[in-house]
Amino acid sequence: MSDTDKSLDALSPEERAKLKELMEKDAKTERRLGGVWKWLVAALGAIMVLIYFYGAGFKALSTQYHLGVYVLITFALVFLLYPAGSRRMAISLSILTGFLISILINSFFVFESPYALYQQVMMFKETAGYDGLGVAYAEEFGLLGWIFLLTLPFAALLVPLDQWMAKRFTSTPTASDILLCLMVTASVMYWISQFEQLNYRAGAEHELDYLISIVGLILSLEVCRRVLGWSITLIGIGMIAFGLYGPYLPELFAHRGFSIERLATSLFLTTNGVFGVMASVLATYVILFIFFGAFLQKSGAGKFFIELPLALAGRSAGGPAKVAVMSSALFGSVSGSAIANTVSSGAFTIPMMKRAGFKPHVAGAIEPAASIGGMFLPPIMGAGGFLMAELTGTPYSTIMILSIGPAFIYFLSIFMMVHFEAKKHNLIGTPGEVLPHWKEVLKSGWYFALPLVIITVLLLSGRSAGNAAFWATLSCIAVSWIKKETRMGPREIWDAIQIGARNTLIVGATMGVIGVIVGTISLTGMGLKFSDLIISMAGGNLLLALVLVAIASLVLGMGVPVTAAYLIVAVLAVPALGDLGVTVIAAHMIVYWLSQDSNITPPVCVAAYAGAAIAGSDPWKTGWTAFKFAKMLYIMPLLFAFVPAMLLDGSTTDILIAYTSAVMGTIAFCSFAIGYARRKTTLLEWIILGVATVALYWPTLISDAIGLALVAVVYWMQRDVTKQSGVEALTTKPE
Repeated sequence: MSDTDKSLDALSPEERAKLKELMEKDAKTERRLGGVWKWLVAALGAIMVLIYFYGAGFKALSTQYHLGVYVLITFALVFLLYPAGSRRMAISLSILTGFLISILINSFFVFESPYALYQQVMMFKETAGYDGLGVAYAEEFGLLGWIFLLTLPFAALLVPLDQWMAKRFTSTPTASDILLCLMVTASVMYWISQFEQLNYRAGAEHELDYLISIVGLILSLEVCRRVLGWSITLIGIGMIAFGLYGPYLPELFAHRGFSIERLATSLFLTTNGVFGVMASVLATYVILFIFFGAFLQKSGAGKFFIELPLALAGRSAGGPAKVAVMSSALFGSVSGSAIANTVSSGAFTIPMMKRAGFKPHVAGAIEPAASIGGMFLPPIMGAGGFLMAELTGTPYSTIMILSIGPAFIYFLSIFMMVHFEAKKHNLIGTPGEVLPHWKEVLKSGWYFALPLVIITVLLLSGRSAGNAAFWATLSCIAVSWIKKETRMGPREIWDAIQIGARNTLIVGATMGVIGVIVGTISLTGMGLKFSDLIISMAGGNLLLALVLVAIASLVLGMGVPVTAAYLIVAVLAVPALGDLGVTVIAAHMIVYWLSQDSNITPPVCVAAYAGAAIAGSDPWKTGWTAFKFAKMLYIMPLLFAFVPAMLLDGSTTDILIAYTSAVMGTIAFCSFAIGYARRKTTLLEWIILGVATVALYWPTLISDAIGLALVAVVYWMQRDVTKQSGVEALTTKPE
């Protein structure tokens, strides 16, 4: 049983089933393998971890092995661990497997070689293009018919065999899963072995290259479908269609179009597609930090990350909710998923918030709203921070430094909203529980923070992100030995390796589709057209352009993981924001922050729905409440666009004024959003606070003075906090 499963024992079977269903929207459920397959998968996971730790700590791997090994092991594990899905889908894949086996056999027994087979396919295509399908069938089809004839017996064998194995041997992959695993392994091995030669013959690929790239591309899409479902996979298929049928599209999107051979080789055999920027960032940075997170949790740090915030804030107004905010910051800083963060820390904090008097939908909303903040908080920031460094050419240590202030503002906003919400409903700290003093907790577990300190110091000192993760991971083992009950022996280290390897699969499964999307955009020049479209629709107005980018991020985030949404929108929208005067790093920060909105913004908001499942509350109501608590997600991008000093672009005075304004504006905004200052605000007071918020966010001394004066007016108007007249009750801002 995983740690997460253990932490959810308090939930009823119905609530656990609902939570499992929600998490499967983020990623499908693995099959539980047994016997030799269990050990094979474990060995592959361990090999991946050890190879990349070796590369990070001792000697860097060459490009083909650095990218190829990760893609190979990830794709192979997905075919072994994740079932095909519905019965209809399983049958379709059995037929596809039979077709691919038929091609393999025809390549060597009907034709002289794979080269000869594909030459015949190309002759058929050319004749069909010039003389029509009938002439092509009569003159060139010939031996190609054997491909379809041999498909029939293989499909007739595999369909019932797969169905029988799926029912009879639930702990083993089906025959088609094994065969597809071998095929995708062969495709990636071909890329690794031919890497240098492929670079030399780029643009002059031969028939075997075409065949391998088409098969590899199909299987890359299937890997994504198995783990993340149809939504993102259909986007990938749509982009392939976009690349193929460019001349037939409306003028705005039209391009010259590419043959399937040109498209497939560009997307699978070069470093612009499947083995492109996403694979590079995952293999270079992300998986090492995922491994680090697994080791940190196994070292016992998770308990400390809960106990310290509880001791610090548990007794204050709304204490449990403040604990949720602080623990989510600690968990989220080493987690790659807001949903996983919501479930892991929310299993403890959400019931505690409910016991303290928070309504279920509020308790279920605060945790996911705080959890997405972990994506902005160094030292790790999820996969997006590393992608940003790669796309902008900025050192990751610089990205970290730029992100500290905005992340602090985000958590301050949720912390203050929680404070005002608790005051508004007179909710005190954790009732009936004796809490240790924070000094005692810090004294007994301060060393659990050492891995985070080590990773931060190494990154800021100029070490590579991978090397920093390597040493920080080793430090997790070291700190676990300080206390007997947390010591990591061989078994615990093996468990951490397996957890880390499995955790990489969800983000790794996106490589194929993201490679297809980004590669097709690059090949067709669609990025520049989309940039012109945004500028045209916005009429040159930066604020309207930001609204369009936010909508695009939200819509795209409904179907793809947030990291994928960031990468796609960055490729499309950053040039447009740059043309409107936004710096490159600010444009990427805007897109990165907005890409997180689908986690907490209805109608999808899977993180909020996961919180609702734990809280036993209405998912829709919880989603909108999470949206209320996470409004800084939309305000901070505006500050990035209009206040460059928020990203340390300006003089020291400019930066100090900007952050002073942002802190004061955030506190005023939280009071405005919750409708509470010293007591519930009247309609007039609420309007004054809104104006004060805008004035405080604008970083000038005059606007800050006006904003502070308006806040002081509201504070003065609420000097009699016990006054609750009938008129006030009628004019109080509705919740």
